[in-house]
Amino acid sequence: MDQLDIETIKAAPKVLLHDHLDGGMRPETVVELAREYGYTELPTFDPVELATWFTRGADRNKLELYLETFAHTVGVCQNRDALERMAYECGVDLAADGVVYAEVRFAPEQHTLGGLTLDEVVEATLKGLDRAMAEHPITIGLICSAMRTQARSQEIAELAVRHRDAGSVGFDIAGAEAGFPPARHLDAFQYCLRNNFHITIHAGEAFGLPSIQEALAYCGAERLGHGMRIVDDIEFDDDGRARLGRLASFVRDRRVPLEVCPTSNVNTGAAASFEEHPIDLLRRLRFRVTVNTDNRLMSDVQLSDEFFKLSASFGYGLGDMEWLTLNAMKSAFWPFEQRLRIINEIIKPGYARLRSAGL
Repeated sequence: MDQLDIETIKAAPKVLLHDHLDGGMRPETVVELAREYGYTELPTFDPVELATWFTRGADRNKLELYLETFAHTVGVCQNRDALERMAYECGVDLAADGVVYAEVRFAPEQHTLGGLTLDEVVEATLKGLDRAMAEHPITIGLICSAMRTQARSQEIAELAVRHRDAGSVGFDIAGAEAGFPPARHLDAFQYCLRNNFHITIHAGEAFGLPSIQEALAYCGAERLGHGMRIVDDIEFDDDGRARLGRLASFVRDRRVPLEVCPTSNVNTGAAASFEEHPIDLLRRLRFRVTVNTDNRLMSDVQLSDEFFKLSASFGYGLGDMEWLTLNAMKSAFWPFEQRLRIINEIIKPGYARLRSAGL
């Protein structure tokens, strides 16, 4: 099968479930906001050099080092206008890449240093997303993440639920995974469960099976952020046949979506290289794999780039792209009837048109 070209990939409707707002800012915007609000900590005020600095700084094969770069994108977004701009430009950039549905996430607690309340942070962010949706053919839901290294998860869970009718679609915990298991935030997850609210949890990236087990068995995760370390529970016999352990079997049987972020996983050292990433194994074993960007600025990647690399590394064609995209749309936290509309009126017709054009 011929490798897909980048223009065909961009033209194909795509779905993104795992994308961090503060990890996807335009470098020009970071510089402009720093100047506007007097933030002086940037390593450079040249946007091109700054973009290179972010990528070089993030690509250090360790999650904790990868996360250090966020100090600057968070630092310049401590007021309403900056938050609205960050969210708006996210929606514009995703739509330009052919993304038709996205769930973007951020940690509201990190944006209160300038005096905003948590509610004001979320309101400004939702305003930016709403403006992007009004101007571009994209639907976007917001996921509120609590920092797993802090003790504000109950507040953030309540915040996320409080704004559910305005576009908040889920709750998450993010940040350094090793040493900070999901069950430390059990009260927050149980609050979401009692309120029939969606949960996704960063698990199975920098830490392995115990993190995944806790996320599912104790915390009610519907999706796994990254989740690629589930391969630690897969062995192969002498004939090369896969044998799934109990946890891997449970994840596959339950169709638990894996929010896989290949380039980011290489950056953080969770995978040795793109070609050695377990995403293709998981796809072939029919896990519910989805493809995601994680942090577009830090990893210098758009969703189209991820699919281009998948095509180059594993021979993925349009059929594979459509399967992965449908996996993501089926797994979204958006209302069911609207998910069906996006699938039947946008995604399937979009791929059918590309196939009929011989692409």
